[in-house]
Amino acid sequence: MRHITKEFPGVKALDDVNFQVKQGTIHSLCGENGAGKSTLMKVLSGVWPHGTYQGDIVYQGEVRRFKNIRESEAAGIGIIHQELALIPELSIAENIFLGNEIKQGVGIDWFQTRKRAVELLREVGLDDDPDTPIKEIGVGKQQLVEIAKALSKNVKLLILDEPTSALNEEESAHLLDLMRQQRQSGISQIMISHKLNEIAAISDAITVIRDGKTIETMEVKDGNVDEDRIIHSMVGRPLDNRFPDRDPHIGEVLFEIRDWRVYHPVNTERLICKNSNIQVRSGEVVGLAGLMGSGRTELARSVFGHSYGIFESGQTFMEGKEIFMRSVPAAIEAGLAYLPEDRKVQGLNLLDDIKGEVISAKLKKATGSTLAIDWHTVRQTAEEYRQNLRIKSPSIDNLISSLSGGNMQKVVLAKWMYTDPKVLILDEPTRGIDVGAKFEIYTLIGKLAAAGIGVIVISSELPELLGITDRIYTIFEGKVTGVFDTKDADQESLMRLMNPTTSKSGSAAA
Repeated sequence: MRHITKEFPGVKALDDVNFQVKQGTIHSLCGENGAGKSTLMKVLSGVWPHGTYQGDIVYQGEVRRFKNIRESEAAGIGIIHQELALIPELSIAENIFLGNEIKQGVGIDWFQTRKRAVELLREVGLDDDPDTPIKEIGVGKQQLVEIAKALSKNVKLLILDEPTSALNEEESAHLLDLMRQQRQSGISQIMISHKLNEIAAISDAITVIRDGKTIETMEVKDGNVDEDRIIHSMVGRPLDNRFPDRDPHIGEVLFEIRDWRVYHPVNTERLICKNSNIQVRSGEVVGLAGLMGSGRTELARSVFGHSYGIFESGQTFMEGKEIFMRSVPAAIEAGLAYLPEDRKVQGLNLLDDIKGEVISAKLKKATGSTLAIDWHTVRQTAEEYRQNLRIKSPSIDNLISSLSGGNMQKVVLAKWMYTDPKVLILDEPTRGIDVGAKFEIYTLIGKLAAAGIGVIVISSELPELLGITDRIYTIFEGKVTGVFDTKDADQESLMRLMNPTTSKSGSAAA
């Protein structure tokens, strides 16, 4: 990609970017949220067609002018977006060949479709029945189905945008192994990721872009590439400490969950939350650690206005008084806020603008004693959040859909801060966010705790929990299996209680 420049109203997303990928290599693309990584890949894949940008795409020795994504796919370029483009109600096989059906006359050859699907699934390490609906398999397997879908189109250059952001460690390791296999098969790959350890482990080369400009390309084989150098290149300064220093001032118990029991919303005989007990003190950051599917998110959502599952029994207390949160508005009124793990589906209205989204969880605060929204005050408030949270957008009038993932996350944070919560639940708050933005969010969490707010952080990254919390609860199969003061915890002790099936100490703690 030579001298690529791409402009949107009010912002230059890409400014004379140069990017080169060698045949049969894994080339990582790094940068802070809003740096232009995804925009550059949308230019390459034809999402932004020729004529909407300046510069040239040279692919296999020829200048290409893709008018749409179908033309780039026909040339052998496949892209897997961070938000997977699968249809939950359709089967694995139907999703793999959607838009690329194996025909028999005027209809679909289902025998060949299933046969070829089995071959592709085996190639990516899956042995699932191709007739299984997508909604019945986990996110890790869905990511592999997306790769199988790309391989079905004889892909030569595969673009993966944050491929491991929603995966646990085992699933991530499997995906990285698959990428190595595809490299050996001669498939070139471009990976966008914020997980610097994975980038350093798998990449042949790394290109960093900052504020829409190419900063540098590093060849990993030269041996002088490490996480610190990547960070310095991304943010323009060394980041000596990944987690900000805190001097916690923890008060009395602020929020408490007692004997919480909730059943699965569909499988009504399956108990999802098994007599859970959790306390959060004022000014305290509490972590919830557990493997994927352990029930952390289900617990949080079921407490937050009974928005998940079938409630059976349990109590919640705020400042020593029992509270009843049988709806989301009731939970907000009681002083609880919940930032969901899926910001696009559960956290935001992508058709709204920034100012409208900031006030959306508590419109009553924006109207006061009248029924009319005080837009002057709203604009002032939204602008303060835009500046204080460093939301990269030229205006609070811009649509949410125009923001990068990290900046969307900051808008969700602003929305819940606007509700003046006493307790804030953050579910995977730094998923898919660059290291600089992570530090900003960690700093914000510390400031919220310093103001006396109780913060609950759900995270799949144990170093993150160990770096920012005061206490950590471990959860396994819907049950709290232990609790640690963070200063006494390490990854090994947490893992024992996150998966206590072979651990006597874990069973005892439970």
